[in-house]
Amino acid sequence: MIIEEMTMGDFEEGLKRTRTVYIPFGSVEEHGYHLPLSTDTIQAYEVGKRAAEIIPLFVAPPIHYGCCRSTACHPGTISITTATLKALLKDIVRSFHSHGMRNFIVLTGHAGGAHKMALQDAGEELIAELLDIRMAVVTEYDLAKDAGRELVETAGDAHAGEIETSRIMHSHPQLVNGTGEREFPSFPVGILVRDKRRFWPNGVWGDPTKASAEKGKRLEQLVTAKVVDLARALEAFEE
Repeated sequence: MIIEEMTMGDFEEGLKRTRTVYIPFGSVEEHGYHLPLSTDTIQAYEVGKRAAEIIPLFVAPPIHYGCCRSTACHPGTISITTATLKALLKDIVRSFHSHGMRNFIVLTGHAGGAHKMALQDAGEELIAELLDIRMAVVTEYDLAKDAGRELVETAGDAHAGEIETSRIMHSHPQLVNGTGEREFPSFPVGILVRDKRRFWPNGVWGDPTKASAEKGKRLEQLVTAKVVDLARALEAFEE
């Protein structure tokens, strides 16, 4: 059930089938010279849509902005603070809760450390505040990496590389501009730097030359299956 396409009546009827909602978070962030700035959002939203074809599941409109620190100097990256991110998730969950939702899957296509921690912090605060909800906070990247170990050839592939290029080649091929080039950043260990692009010029972390639409299709299927399993586990979870 894709919420942005539903009417008030559709939503009301949907609550008779499930009280579980999937909330996709993404980013407006560089993904090299070959992938769109919306890559993280696309991946998170597409997986939710596919999961909703398998099980009763509300899929919320995606949140297109995230906290992007490592790529902040790259053209096109539009970042928000962790405080804003936390507030967004908490407000959204509270509103859904007021309409009867009780199970919340927060899946983020952007896997930056500060971004992930902000969502996890918000989730912890919400389960302490709303005692009748269940929550899961996961990254799309972790599910794709774990589910597709046998498919992914590039060790340490993380950003705009083999995995993400394959995913967008499958779901939105019209947005892919070539395949990009292999690159791994060279940030100094432990040192905070202002000019992050100096140490990561092209914004790729992995090897997009090994990407294919067929890999992308398979990875999407594997991640979708993980989301379906997670939804079922969350709905059955008891403390």
